[in-house]
Amino acid sequence: MSEIQADDDFSDEGFDANTTASSYVSSIATEIREGIEEYGRRYAAYGRHFYGLPIDEQEQERNDLQHEKFMLLYEGRLHLSPISPEPQNILDLGTGNGTWAIEMADQYPSASVIGVDLAAVQPRWVPPNLTFEILDVEQEWLHPKNSYTLIHGRELIFAIRDWPALIAQAYDHLMPGGYLELAVTVPEIGCDDGTCPEDSCYRAMSRMHFQIAEAMGIDGFAAKKWRAQLETQGFETVHERVFKIPTNRWPKDKRLKTIGSLEVANFLQFSTAGFERGAVGLLGNDPVAIQVMLAAARKEILDRSVHSYVYM
Repeated sequence: MSEIQADDDFSDEGFDANTTASSYVSSIATEIREGIEEYGRRYAAYGRHFYGLPIDEQEQERNDLQHEKFMLLYEGRLHLSPISPEPQNILDLGTGNGTWAIEMADQYPSASVIGVDLAAVQPRWVPPNLTFEILDVEQEWLHPKNSYTLIHGRELIFAIRDWPALIAQAYDHLMPGGYLELAVTVPEIGCDDGTCPEDSCYRAMSRMHFQIAEAMGIDGFAAKKWRAQLETQGFETVHERVFKIPTNRWPKDKRLKTIGSLEVANFLQFSTAGFERGAVGLLGNDPVAIQVMLAAARKEILDRSVHSYVYM
């Protein structure tokens, strides 16, 4: 991976400590039909495992923000898999508010697209070739085997305990020549020039993220094992791409600067979403101490002299 060049000119700064993530995206109207209230947020009530992230409207805004980040990383593409121009069946795992599935259905009218999730937070009005279903993807899929051109799973963070089992299910449900495409952000802090100190609250939050994952029975570094697991299952021609995601607007490159803006907003939303529930509810940390750490981390994340990034 190449080193990202930093921008020393801060005069175009469009994000400050008083800005919220909602200023970056427009909310999709959703109706929350299931869930439980904790820590002032709404979480999924369905599924056999504890799921750390909320399902309310604020989280759907964050999902839209994440979608825009992916579109920039992929340079305007919805996927990296070289599927045919007229695919048949497409399955979106953990579809969230359904933005990716909706755009795929619009782009590929030949395809029957299904988006599955723990919670019914998707819009009612969707393309005619798209349906949404409630499904815990770690349970048995009842969809026809050998039938999908593309199975897609993005940002299934805090969601999957048994990746080999999920990959095996995907393999069984793909038609010959079909593709499984997985992507997730790994919040392991990178920094190439020493501007992000080891004792920063932002790095402490990163370490606690992986502690929360472990307490949930989740491998926070699972993405690093996907290639071997795919090959073991029988997938052929496995390609792996790793992206550096700048954590604020520090890069000189305009596209990366915009990605950094989206990542700042994503961080501000995430730090008030699943993090507190996990840090307090699972790890037993003092809620006041967590709020102090989060406040310091938010201040650090806005400092453009710190040239940190995460991986995807």
